[in-house]
Amino acid sequence: MLELAGIIILGILAQWVAWKFKIPAILPLILIGLLVGPIAAQFLSDDGSKWIEPIWNGEKGLFPGEGLYYFVSLAISIILFEGGLTLKRSEIKNVGPVITKLITIGSAITFFGAGAIAYFIFNLSWELSLLFSGLIIVTGPTVITPILRNIPLKKDISTVLKWEGILIDPIGALVAVLVFEFISVEGDSGFTKTALIEFGKIILFGTTFGFTFAHALAFAVNKKLIPHYLLNVVSLSTVLLVFVESEIFAHESGLLAVVVMGMVLGNSKLNNLKELLYFKESLSVLLISILFILLAANINIEDLMLLYTWKTALLFALVVFVIRPIAVFVSTQGSRLKFNEKLFISWVGPRGIVAAGIASLFGSKLLKQGVPGAEYITPLVFMIVLGTVLLNATTARLFAKLVGVFLTKSEGVLVIGACKVSRLISHYLVTNNRHVVLIDNNETNVEEAKALGLEAIVTNIYSDNLMDNLELSDVGYLMALTGNSDINKFAINKFGKQFGENGSFRLVSTEEMLDGSAAPKEGLFSYKDNFNSLTEVVRKYPSIQEIDLEDRAHYETLIDITNKDVDSIPLFIKDNEGEFHIISSNNLDVDTIEEGFQLVYLGKPIAVEALPPLDAGVVEE
Repeated sequence: MLELAGIIILGILAQWVAWKFKIPAILPLILIGLLVGPIAAQFLSDDGSKWIEPIWNGEKGLFPGEGLYYFVSLAISIILFEGGLTLKRSEIKNVGPVITKLITIGSAITFFGAGAIAYFIFNLSWELSLLFSGLIIVTGPTVITPILRNIPLKKDISTVLKWEGILIDPIGALVAVLVFEFISVEGDSGFTKTALIEFGKIILFGTTFGFTFAHALAFAVNKKLIPHYLLNVVSLSTVLLVFVESEIFAHESGLLAVVVMGMVLGNSKLNNLKELLYFKESLSVLLISILFILLAANINIEDLMLLYTWKTALLFALVVFVIRPIAVFVSTQGSRLKFNEKLFISWVGPRGIVAAGIASLFGSKLLKQGVPGAEYITPLVFMIVLGTVLLNATTARLFAKLVGVFLTKSEGVLVIGACKVSRLISHYLVTNNRHVVLIDNNETNVEEAKALGLEAIVTNIYSDNLMDNLELSDVGYLMALTGNSDINKFAINKFGKQFGENGSFRLVSTEEMLDGSAAPKEGLFSYKDNFNSLTEVVRKYPSIQEIDLEDRAHYETLIDITNKDVDSIPLFIKDNEGEFHIISSNNLDVDTIEEGFQLVYLGKPIAVEALPPLDAGVVEE
């Protein structure tokens, strides 16, 4: 009982430490597992026993016999299902050919390259060498996300790394399963007809069970055949059912089945999908915490001593500093990515839960089968996992600065609210090469924004999910444009520090508009215009205008005219380099105005012939 409770407590503690210090959770989890496992047995226990013993002498411990294998299998199936739920076809289409090449050509280079290195350095059989290389193909999103979250990067870079990590997990798992099946079916006799039949069975039953049960569950949910309070537990039990049933018909096909099931459900019109995602995400966090501590604790000191050789360092160096860059540069050949961007993508390739979990499964099973060299699989993969996570977590930010991909000034814009006013302003900024993200809890507004080609997210402003969104890593401006002044003020207070380093602005409230002397410092555009007046102007004149400026006096003249004209509202100043400067309601942020600058405003065009001579100064009332 103490060990079971201790695993959960230590796992959640490690997750909190990772959040506090902004590092991947896998790092403290593995270190805790090694501490309570082989390190405790060697240095801290009087009788040489581990503080947490997953398996002891084959039949004792927390999971005697095949217990650990079954638990790890079921836990990984849930984790992979949750990952499959996050894969959207629409998002995959937008990431470009680079992602496709990385998960195909890049995976092939890693598979054969790392396999050859393991074969020649450790003298493993080709089958075991390729099993090792198949396991380290994956770059898990649960590891990459915390690293990228704390580094301001161009959207293209973070998107490539994020989607590579998500899409490559099931590919790596499938490759490892297939290679393992080759080894299990015919031992060292190679690629025989029997092994090929087994491959076919894995793919056939895995895809069939996943596809069929996904549609069955979606039908049951949408037809309200499942009560709301049972939705999460029924979906969980269905995932386990799919995994087990697929395993019965074709051994090792369960992982493929749950990934397919997750992908189909994630792309179907499923009611309560968001709620299902939140539940599975929380469950995955708990399972990952337990798994990494268990798997690390299950390693013996003898396994770690196998790595105490120069061969291990050479293997790690070649995989990380040679194979990964070759895979990235070949896959990105002909893309718009610059050399330094390719270099950074090459540097960031940490491995995660799928690699460690499946390595522990297959390593232990091959050991029981008596396969020569199988004792190397689990420790070698754990070495790659821990080494890449430690390397990337500690150096990614510094390396980004060294190669010049670190954004010293974030120019992206986060717009709170996706109403028609927000969509019009955002569309103008996007057409002028600014990265803009709109957020709204109204799905209709978000869909209309996406129909315009804008990047929009359905989310609740009061949730914490926005803080972890990689799509916002280059955001430095915050504009709150909702019709609720309390929400606008809340957005400024909560997100201003993280997303508004260059400026946080909100629309003035009705009370502030009526009291013109109280224009707030963060007030947006005009102190005489609130959400209602903006909406009315957009209804009558749904366009954004530009007018050339001559000097400061000319700018002030135009501002005075827009203040008098209820159908024209100033928005930005566009300088000679095409940069935008947001106009605040008190105009304190406007510095130099030079010839060639432009005033960007919303609404009715200002007639040039109606303007006073430039030397006439500001028009007086």
